[in-house]
Amino acid sequence: MTAPRYDEQDSQLIADLHKLSKKSPKLVRSTTYNAPSDPEITVRSWKMNEFKYYDVPSPFPTLARGLFTREIDESGESSDKPRYSIVARGYDKFFNIGEVPWTSWSSLEKHTGPPYTLSLKSNGCIIFIAAISVSKLIVTSKHALGPLSGVGETHSEAGHRWLLRHLAEKGKLEEDLAKTLWEKNWTAIAELCDDSFEEHVLPYPAEKSGLHLHGINENAKDFQTLPTSTVDAFADEWGFIKTATTTLNTIPEVKAFTDEISKTGKWNGEALEGFVVRTRIIDPSTKTDLRDNPPPYAPGSSFFFKVKFDEPYMMYRDWREVTKMLLSTKESLDSARLPNSKLKRKETKLYVQWVKNEIRTNPCAFSGFTKGKGIIAIREKFLEWMESNGDKALEVEADSNVTDKKFGKTIIVPVAIPGCGKTAVSIALAHLFGFGHTQSDDVPGKKTAATFIKNVVSLLVTHDVVIADKNNHLVQHRRSLREAVSGFQPPVRLLALNWALDRPPAMIHRICGDRVLTRGDNHQSLRADTVAKSHEDIIWQFIHTTEELSDSEVDKIIDMDNEDTLEQAVDRAVEGCVSVLGVQRPTKEEVEEAVRVAIGYVPATKKPDETKTQKKKKDAAALTPRFYGLLPEVDLEEAVGRQIEDASDVPLDGKDFWRNLVSQKRLSQRPHSTLVHKNELPGQIELWERCSDIDRMAIPPSFKFSLGHVVWDKRVMAVTVDDFQVDQPGTATGQEGQEFVSKLSEEIRGRLHITLGTSDDKVPPFEAMALVKAWRLGKRAGVGSLELEGLDVQGRIKRWSY
Repeated sequence: MTAPRYDEQDSQLIADLHKLSKKSPKLVRSTTYNAPSDPEITVRSWKMNEFKYYDVPSPFPTLARGLFTREIDESGESSDKPRYSIVARGYDKFFNIGEVPWTSWSSLEKHTGPPYTLSLKSNGCIIFIAAISVSKLIVTSKHALGPLSGVGETHSEAGHRWLLRHLAEKGKLEEDLAKTLWEKNWTAIAELCDDSFEEHVLPYPAEKSGLHLHGINENAKDFQTLPTSTVDAFADEWGFIKTATTTLNTIPEVKAFTDEISKTGKWNGEALEGFVVRTRIIDPSTKTDLRDNPPPYAPGSSFFFKVKFDEPYMMYRDWREVTKMLLSTKESLDSARLPNSKLKRKETKLYVQWVKNEIRTNPCAFSGFTKGKGIIAIREKFLEWMESNGDKALEVEADSNVTDKKFGKTIIVPVAIPGCGKTAVSIALAHLFGFGHTQSDDVPGKKTAATFIKNVVSLLVTHDVVIADKNNHLVQHRRSLREAVSGFQPPVRLLALNWALDRPPAMIHRICGDRVLTRGDNHQSLRADTVAKSHEDIIWQFIHTTEELSDSEVDKIIDMDNEDTLEQAVDRAVEGCVSVLGVQRPTKEEVEEAVRVAIGYVPATKKPDETKTQKKKKDAAALTPRFYGLLPEVDLEEAVGRQIEDASDVPLDGKDFWRNLVSQKRLSQRPHSTLVHKNELPGQIELWERCSDIDRMAIPPSFKFSLGHVVWDKRVMAVTVDDFQVDQPGTATGQEGQEFVSKLSEEIRGRLHITLGTSDDKVPPFEAMALVKAWRLGKRAGVGSLELEGLDVQGRIKRWSY
């Protein structure tokens, strides 16, 4: 057999990867495979920490995303300095416009040169095709090749199947292609697009199914890719589907062209995800420095960037998600509550009406929907219906949102939880516009609802606009306001200031909890509890019981944002009031004064702490928590679910387990990673006390960590917590956090995980810890896993007392 081509630079690159992998296994990992075409040949796949591709300087000796190598052993004996060769090489990691400093339009114009070849961003799974000998090929997905236990057909196997089909259509053999790739030392790069195998966002009819060739790379350390003319000629010769391209001469032309495409999300009449722009690095016309954000490449290097379009993909994704929600609801379809954040487009509102009817009349069409099958067919059916009925239907939908109803008075209805800033915003609006303002918290006694409604109605006598300052987080609260003014003529408009809970619950909890702590005792009843943190339990209660606002409950909605500062929140509310109510826009100085008034607000009355309440607080302070844990600020269903559903080569039992957790609503409602449990005392008393010290801090430090792998067996599914460290170590609280991290043992780090869910109620969640520990040691059979990419999150240490 002919030995692989040897290059000293390539060999040194791979040696550096081995060295880095041993030193920092969380930074670089590798997996070995026996080549399916020749099991005696071992091929190694390298995988870098996805998030670290953004770092400058790069921690990696290569930016290749997809790299397969092998060791050369011509003598059959190992040597002190092994020799390596590159078998298959993917593109270097490339980024979207604005995603990193060197992909700003200004940097691209300064540091890149023509031609700019825009190639259609295919919507499938990347496939590498390369030679391992003069007569044999390997066909891989981004990081794997060959069969995988529990997977009927892997992406690399499907890619190989399509390759044989393309070659047969040209009357060529696999050995022919192997000989060419071996002699050229090339990797052919294609996109596997086959809806019968796996559906993505874009539909691919039968005539467009197969391997779409979009690149050929030299198997070398440095990124060098061949021109499109060579790639297209290669596709013609070997039977691949060619990838559509267009060529432009300047960056301003690229920007103008893609800006125009973004208006419709279509090119040549077809929807597209975006373009990959292929260019080269040039010497800038003037001397450059780091402030010019130069790309991390030498002049003459191949260089890619991408231009992605949000539409129609975000809309299509919303359609998919609301359909899954409707299919999993245990209520009637008309009673199912869908997130308002997914219903902002008029097309989506129309889709919801249409798909409810489809589910009722044609349920069989949705039999595989939750398992990723039939999604495109349902969408295409709706698009066909909308094409025939769309203009009229969209006009009807638009008319339903633009009413000719003549309103008299207006009630501004905050929909919020404690700590959102609703009262501060209300005070600012009342100061600016002279609105009536009444607070539920000012009503004495326990049964305040009826009195609060009376106060709102009374103010309507003397004011055209009244702010009903209450959380109004339940449907019954909003309904009570509507019913109270149902007899008014002309009708009273309900205008919502909606602080939607559209962020991870832990993030909302942190933001609102910190605000309650900051305001201290400056509230009628909900005061900061720096000892037992009882206010945090109240915020959790609101988060879990809030009923999302729907369009039908009010006449207009002003969308607020929990992450806004007070100044930003007031600006947002003012803009909404000017637009909806037609009030005169205040000056910048007037708004700034209103913010100062809101900041200086002190409630006229305060409800006294009752003896029983004080006793509860003391009891809570003395109560030993059950455990301390990390509270991650991440939407696990969104972040983890997307990677499970989209990942290549995930055993079906893993996808099925995940889908059952979602459909049966068995995902952890308050996900956390336990650091220490009271059952471990007194053995872990030092760690317990350190966690307690962190928890008692008024504003505790934030920690950052990555979600590494999803791990599962037949009973439980979890996600590992890796790279645990303090966020912002240079701050005062960060220093406390840094000390905590430095004392955390490897044994504790090794068991950190978040339990995603269990198969049924009989399985205790704590089984996840044994599963993760055994998986890390490789000591348990029947365990599946999926490595996650780029999931770095933050969180705080909290006590759990129930």
